[in-house]
Amino acid sequence: MDSLGALFAFVHAAEADGFTEAGRKLGISASAVSKAVARLEDRLGARLFHRSTRSVTLTPEGAMFLERCRRILCEYEAAELELSRSRATPQGKLRVSLPSMSMIPMAKLAAFKRRHPEIELDLDATDRLVDVIGEGFDVVLRTGEHADSRLMTRTLGYFRQALVGSPDYFRQMGKPETPEDLARHACLVYRFANTGKLHQWPLSRSGEPALPEIQPSVVTNSLEAQIGLAESGLGIACVPDLSVAEHLQRGSLIRILESYVEAQTKLSVMWPASRYASPKLRAFVDFAAEEFLAA
Repeated sequence: MDSLGALFAFVHAAEADGFTEAGRKLGISASAVSKAVARLEDRLGARLFHRSTRSVTLTPEGAMFLERCRRILCEYEAAELELSRSRATPQGKLRVSLPSMSMIPMAKLAAFKRRHPEIELDLDATDRLVDVIGEGFDVVLRTGEHADSRLMTRTLGYFRQALVGSPDYFRQMGKPETPEDLARHACLVYRFANTGKLHQWPLSRSGEPALPEIQPSVVTNSLEAQIGLAESGLGIACVPDLSVAEHLQRGSLIRILESYVEAQTKLSVMWPASRYASPKLRAFVDFAAEEFLAA
């Protein structure tokens, strides 16, 4: 295995925490990966991994070298892809993880698919924090703040939670004027499937949390169900504003207590730093930046 191949073997072994999985991804044997790394260590005069019968972990020197290797391989892949990028059509499978509680409206993803019909979207909507590299995702959408040196990040923007109900519901039950009024209303509450915890509605007054007593009328782990039930007049839901933008525009849902929802949440797109943005990945990232938080 040549020097560049040894660097690929080292980076894959570091990211997979072992030679066996690295070999599987590279299409070679675990022994070949191990030997390539050993030759690299001999050439460098430094040990890159601590090896035991049960695990392979980076040494401090290995961790430092890994960051350099990622940049080197990224530049190599960039140079390789730059030659064909201008004529390349975005295509192939794109594995995308997105958080279900901040669901991008399916119309946005449908628009992306229509623009790039040769990209096969493999979507995974989940509440848990996925291991982007270990689980083989090409790109993930994440809410909030996340620091991971293995990932490249592009901030798409910010969204807020919205308390919404149907016009019919508010005609029958009246509109809450303060957070405390919610105690007298039917509330449609989201349950996080990964933890089983109920979504705490982020209400505040002059910067201080306002925590009304909410009696759930319906509990669900489906954002689509929350929105559908609210639209059907069964109660009030607290959902990301980007997921109900069209409902608010056409008037099937009405937003309430807006002045009591002050907090904003960041939405970012992230992908492995060791991987140059292929045409299909770049197409997705650019589209997300243009469209996902657009009205």
